[in-house]
Amino acid sequence: MTKNTLQNKFDVLVVGAGAAGLYTALCLPQDLQVGLITKKTISLSASEWAQGGIAAAVSPQDSPQLHVEDTIRAGAGLCEPSVVKFLAEQAPECIQSLVDLGVAFDRSGSELALTLEAAHSRHRVLHAADTTGSRVVTTLSAQVLQRQNIKIIQQALALDLWLHPETKRTQGISLFYQGEIRWIQAGAVILATGGGGQVFAQTTNPAISTGDGVAIAWKAQAILRDLEFMQFHPTALTKAGADRFLISEAVRGEGAHLIDNQGRRFAFDYHPSGELAPRDIVSRAIFTHLQKTENDPATANVWLDMKPIAAEKIRYRFPNIVKVCQRWGIDVFSEPIPVAPAAHYWMGGIKTDLMNRTNIPGLYAVGETASTGVHGANRLASNSLLECIVFGAQMSRLKLEDNINIEIGHLPSERFKINPLDYTKEVKYLQELRSEIPRLVWQSAGICRERSSLDKAISTIESWRTEFTNLKLTKFLSSLNPPKPASFESDNAQKLLLLWAQVRNLLDIAYLILKSAAYRTESRGGHYRLDYPQSNPDWQVHTLIQDNHWWKEGSY
Repeated sequence: MTKNTLQNKFDVLVVGAGAAGLYTALCLPQDLQVGLITKKTISLSASEWAQGGIAAAVSPQDSPQLHVEDTIRAGAGLCEPSVVKFLAEQAPECIQSLVDLGVAFDRSGSELALTLEAAHSRHRVLHAADTTGSRVVTTLSAQVLQRQNIKIIQQALALDLWLHPETKRTQGISLFYQGEIRWIQAGAVILATGGGGQVFAQTTNPAISTGDGVAIAWKAQAILRDLEFMQFHPTALTKAGADRFLISEAVRGEGAHLIDNQGRRFAFDYHPSGELAPRDIVSRAIFTHLQKTENDPATANVWLDMKPIAAEKIRYRFPNIVKVCQRWGIDVFSEPIPVAPAAHYWMGGIKTDLMNRTNIPGLYAVGETASTGVHGANRLASNSLLECIVFGAQMSRLKLEDNINIEIGHLPSERFKINPLDYTKEVKYLQELRSEIPRLVWQSAGICRERSSLDKAISTIESWRTEFTNLKLTKFLSSLNPPKPASFESDNAQKLLLLWAQVRNLLDIAYLILKSAAYRTESRGGHYRLDYPQSNPDWQVHTLIQDNHWWKEGSY
């Protein structure tokens, strides 16, 4: 695609090309011109990394009602029952639509194979080996590529929403693409940008998961919900240079031991069930042990020893884990795997209704970036891919308001120039922030939180955000009013902008998570406060945020 071929206007812009973005684009009415924007290429997303599966009550022994009960039990009092009911009832039909599109789920004879996962009362998880997300995304990508009404805009970065100055209705976005910032018009914008795990030093999310959708929506005054709730997985492969690959809980179920540097099974110090305690308790045990024993707990690890399991059983049950560990030079048959807890899934997000609408007219959100009310304070396993599909399908009902048409014409580009000295200085500063933000958030708003460290971290982030506004690039971009374009002709200028955008969003996400974690003075689901270790019935409510105002739902 050459510079001049990107049109200035679409009926709908979908930002993000994971399962939520791809399925949404496929479900939108085919008479609409859709622009599908992805930061990298069409096949890189957290959905693609989803090993587990997708939950649906499709067996005769199961029912949507049982699926509802399991989801609500997992959600620690904060699921929206009517939304969970909608999800569970729509699930079988959505699975059928994936099968019709060509997703090859595993089968047992002619029937779909179902497995049991933690906290499910029935076998209801469909899977494709242990790479379900990848199979779903690959199939959806192939379908998207065949659609004449969908234009894929790859290696493009959405920067800001474009709102009408009086009505505050969404009328498009600003997009950094091929060295230029352009303002692209749209009748609707759908954010499907995934999670924000990169704000934590340890995460299973890919490098692109920097919370962009939530950060973009917050700046435009969207209402956000429950941002303190982050699900941490206790055992992710933790080796320099390696992706934070999840080592399934089933490994511990089969008899693997968690040991520290001295070879001691420390988990029993924290819970009588040791390695087989619930996921959040095992995560806290590892986190607390590393805080006590390591100089740099943000990057330290414990060990998962698979030797107690018979070698034949390991080969049969965990072939993918064996293969991934081998790739990183770990022989699971003779040495333990370095593991640590990692941020895995964000329950909170942009507040949406059943039709994915936000409080901003024309702005929608789907998937992990949205807060639909399905997950509550703790997500039930394999409901996340399902949420992407069920809520993506809702966009088939999209009705656009009167077409927006702003005559942009050919405005001259504002050119960003920076001298080599300032470039070096700004890049160095941004790189330092990029590595410091996740360390700070992991230490203060990771698995265990308390007031003093949260307050200290908030104050640090606030000072970083102030410094950030004084950067030359920040000042240049804040003077750029829509629909004025800007050009970044040199490679240096383009690299600087990409780093700047990532750090800006991470700073905002860090601030929002830290403030939300400080605001909720109890422990519930994925949010654990050392100074408030119990759940409090007064806090069985959602937390809402708009601009810099935090409040309990129903008490504004």
